[in-house]
Amino acid sequence: MPVNALYRDDFYLSTAEAVVTAIHDDRGIELDQTCFYATSGGQPGDTGFFERADGSKIMLGQTRHGPIKDIIIHVPLEGEAQPILGEKLVLHVDWPRRYRLMRMHTACHLLSVVCQFPITGAAVGEDESRVDFDMSETIDKDEVTARMMALVNENHPVFVQWITDEELAANPGIVKSKNVRPPVGLGRVSLVCIGENSAVDSQPCGGTHVSETQEVGAIHIAKIEKKGKENRRFRIRFGSPTDEA
Repeated sequence: MPVNALYRDDFYLSTAEAVVTAIHDDRGIELDQTCFYATSGGQPGDTGFFERADGSKIMLGQTRHGPIKDIIIHVPLEGEAQPILGEKLVLHVDWPRRYRLMRMHTACHLLSVVCQFPITGAAVGEDESRVDFDMSETIDKDEVTARMMALVNENHPVFVQWITDEELAANPGIVKSKNVRPPVGLGRVSLVCIGENSAVDSQPCGGTHVSETQEVGAIHIAKIEKKGKENRRFRIRFGSPTDEA
């Protein structure tokens, strides 16, 4: 059944109460609501644990979508206890991990501001992320790092605006990704906006992000790889370029 995905309206919500609504043959668990982000758009799903009424924990290995985006399935680690239908649980997201992914995902958006080329692929990671661009130009990674860090230090607000699927269809130019379909099908689409009145950037994205660019912290382009005549892969890491030495 459709779940109330609480993270869509509050990226900083790391705990919530929920009721078990379904249990799958592969031990996957559905809830009436969740603060756990499900793997999507290059961002890994959340891990963490469920707390039962007796204080015991059910440790989770992954969170993923079901056949449709409105179904979110929480998968316990091997050997973990199984809840029962109707059981009330307290959800606890692994917050340090989620926050690193939020910072990294926002950093990927900053890179797309600095490098305004069509995006052909992306993957968000805890320690390194990658963004692939449809481009043949040669570009200096230190220059890209400096421009990204300028956006970080200017501390622009980051926020979400919602538009309808129809509004997105009428404005295809706001989609930066060349191959990945925006998060449609829910009736509304989230635009991740950076800067006052979206002055820095605005693009469809269903991932989780920090609320101001300063929270991203020190980041740098560790490597730019040539993946074809017109494809460049940028690798983003936390820290300064000197950390690579």
